[in-house]
Amino acid sequence: MNCEVCQLKELDVEYFEIREVLQCILHTIFFHRALGLVRPKDIDLQLFEITYVQCGDAELEKKVDEKIDQFIDRVEKHPNKKNQICLSFFEVKNKQATWFTHKVEHLYWEQWYININVAQHPKPTSGKSHHSKLVLDPGESASEERNARRASLESSLHEVLFQIIKFVNEKKDHIPPIPNMEGVSFPYEITISSSSDSAFGMDMFKRMLQTGHPTMLS
Repeated sequence: MNCEVCQLKELDVEYFEIREVLQCILHTIFFHRALGLVRPKDIDLQLFEITYVQCGDAELEKKVDEKIDQFIDRVEKHPNKKNQICLSFFEVKNKQATWFTHKVEHLYWEQWYININVAQHPKPTSGKSHHSKLVLDPGESASEERNARRASLESSLHEVLFQIIKFVNEKKDHIPPIPNMEGVSFPYEITISSSSDSAFGMDMFKRMLQTGHPTMLS
């Protein structure tokens, strides 16, 4: 079985933008790899002029939010470090049981790497503007810089969404038969790693090996 891998464009975000950005990306992937009947739900981002679609499944939304909470906790512990979320889809195969063990085989067929570089939240500045001034004060200058950075991130997030759509439209032959299971998604797992973690490099190496040999035992 081939395991297709998609490395999404790296995004530079501030702390308060993490949740919306990750919700947008993860739910967009899940929607395009959804099973059976879904109840599409349009979501308008509050920080950006972007609308994406969720599957309308409460259990999936809960699990995604839990993983995002874990990601945010990691960012708090490792500020100013590159962080990565990997969303993996797999088939579940039962291995031959023995007297004492029951092995389950995970056959990974698709992996999505979401690369996030989180900067420290800037110190708050005055929201007052004085357009009549010829020279901008530091607060106005900082505000303009934030607006420019926000516009750049919004553009990059658009690129990531188009990257997802392009990938799912081009990569179809590796998708396994629809499993006989409840829920709106293929079996999946979401893992989190950080460049500050000593296991980060090893995790990347293991993922490279899994691409060629996607069978995992658990």
